[in-house]
Amino acid sequence: MERPLWAPHGIDLSVPSVSRIYDYYLGGSHNFEVDREAGRRAIEAFPGLPKIMQANRAFMRRAVRYAVDRGVTQFLDIGSGIPTFGNVHEIARAAAPEARVVYVDHDPVAVAHSRAVLEGDERTDIVAADLRAPHDILAADEVARLLDLRRPVALLLVAVLHFMEDRDEPWKAVAELRDALAPGSLLVLTHASTDGGPMKPEEGEEVQGVYRRVGSPLLMRSKGEVAGFFEGFEMVEPGLVPLSAWRPDADDDSPACAGYAGVGLRP
Repeated sequence: MERPLWAPHGIDLSVPSVSRIYDYYLGGSHNFEVDREAGRRAIEAFPGLPKIMQANRAFMRRAVRYAVDRGVTQFLDIGSGIPTFGNVHEIARAAAPEARVVYVDHDPVAVAHSRAVLEGDERTDIVAADLRAPHDILAADEVARLLDLRRPVALLLVAVLHFMEDRDEPWKAVAELRDALAPGSLLVLTHASTDGGPMKPEEGEEVQGVYRRVGSPLLMRSKGEVAGFFEGFEMVEPGLVPLSAWRPDADDDSPACAGYAGVGLRP
């Protein structure tokens, strides 16, 4: 396979990447055939997957606008993936030109492409780090340069925690990040689930099987388990709800989605 100019050297083009599979779902161009094949298998298991990913992005955009409306103009987006149209810094700056954003991802393709997109942008940067090591994120030079943790920050954990197994202690990682945030900060979170449909448990198991085969276990947690990530936060109305039910836009006709979304306020 010929290596595209945007693909960093040192990565195996024959191994699927969660970030690139997600890019494929969204109709992006930064993915390889191995990623598209994995995505097609997941879509065969549950044809509604691309709609879920689109609803996930739509929620993220609504939550970013909500944060700016509250006066929060600092964003830490962990598991940010490959930048696509309508990403956090674009949405935030449309409402607050002074907004600052630090993206975090451990996928080398996502990091390399983010650096290319953000080159010359003094108020946005990318950190190569993993949510499993929150201290490395908080200690990153990019975070120190761009974010004032003494002031409110919107912490985005959008479609990332379901790739952390219980043994990775995801609740502990979120708690460590929470404790570093100032009062008035926000937690913006989405998580895959088969609770309440429309994805049936057996369909969820098939989708999980696809991700296991590409080396990225996908966990469908219950609503109660997802709610546990908001410990120490006060839930913003309407609480923890299906993706498309969190403060939908007036013209939003998104179907019911498999997964939960919520925003919490650090008191």
